[in-house]
Amino acid sequence: MKFATKAIHAGVHPDPTTGAIMTPIYQTSTYVQDGVGNHKGYEYSRTQNPTRHALEKNIAAIENGKFGACFGSGLAAIDCVIKMLNPGDEVISTNDLYGGSYRIFRTIFEKYGIKFHFVNMQDVDAVAALVNENTKMIWVETPTNPMMNIIDIEAMAEISKAAGAMLCVDNTFATPYLQNPLDLGADMVMHSVTKYLGGHSDVVMGALVCSDENIANEMYRIQNSSGAVTAPMDSFLVLRGIKTLHLRVQRHCENGEKVARFLATHPKIDKVYWPGFESHPNHEVAKRQMRGFGGMISFTLKGNHLEDALNIVKKVEIFALAESLGGVESLIGHPATMTHASIPKEVREQSGVVESLIRLSVGVEDADDLIADLKQALA
Repeated sequence: MKFATKAIHAGVHPDPTTGAIMTPIYQTSTYVQDGVGNHKGYEYSRTQNPTRHALEKNIAAIENGKFGACFGSGLAAIDCVIKMLNPGDEVISTNDLYGGSYRIFRTIFEKYGIKFHFVNMQDVDAVAALVNENTKMIWVETPTNPMMNIIDIEAMAEISKAAGAMLCVDNTFATPYLQNPLDLGADMVMHSVTKYLGGHSDVVMGALVCSDENIANEMYRIQNSSGAVTAPMDSFLVLRGIKTLHLRVQRHCENGEKVARFLATHPKIDKVYWPGFESHPNHEVAKRQMRGFGGMISFTLKGNHLEDALNIVKKVEIFALAESLGGVESLIGHPATMTHASIPKEVREQSGVVESLIRLSVGVEDADDLIADLKQALA
């Protein structure tokens, strides 16, 4: 079954009692049993809910995985993954990381004895040099947020397997339509479902997908024990959103390319970060492991003045100044003061998150209107 068909049909069946083509919203906390232990597969909605169950199967299918789990947010999904580790374990991750991921690693889990290393993962040898007997996980984000760096998933899989470590990939920016990390050797995939999978800026949710039954059993144990599950109504909304994922992401890619090429020629712009450019350091890796380059773009201004960046993000009219990404509407943000403000300034700037860096989530509006909006804001 090809992607577009899976997006619409995988995990979803007409309601057996009414024939409703859309999965019902099972807004219930508990389920009546015919006798002790004699039930229809559902006992309590923290553990399992039919609407969430359909979504979990759907997301697993579009990631070419066997097991899926949904959570109350992307960070709740990350929380589940790191809870699989023990004190003394070490994690290697990229130095260009979403601020929320960095925050949960450093401020929550480090105090429980888990050590995190942050390195430029485009340098495969630098990653390999950090591996030791305590390395239990490699955490990859590609494309990275917000610098759009591309990390070679197959190369990271080789390192993780040699170390006996788990490889987890945050696939939020690429989506399953453009990239399938499990097929490239990853053990687990994480999504902030809030973004492209939901696609309409109306849900906060996270998801994990894997194919190994042992990892899945631990994933479900933590999901049920910690209780950070998503609600039936939100599950319904994301099931609806995923039905158009392939159509939306294709338009995001088309618009993203047009906007990126416009920005690259503008006299006030210093650098444009988008993996579709042949000049991108890992463009060839992106071509090999992705089926398109996405609608996420970052750029810096000549002179690198904070005031110039803040002025531009306020002057746009179609782009909305807001955190998050991946919705049908175009968003603009200033990472240093918004999504990555929790990362110390010196650490941010070492990875390229300077004061004039602006991040775009290019939506599915008319590309000419988006370019005209940026042109007037830059004028």
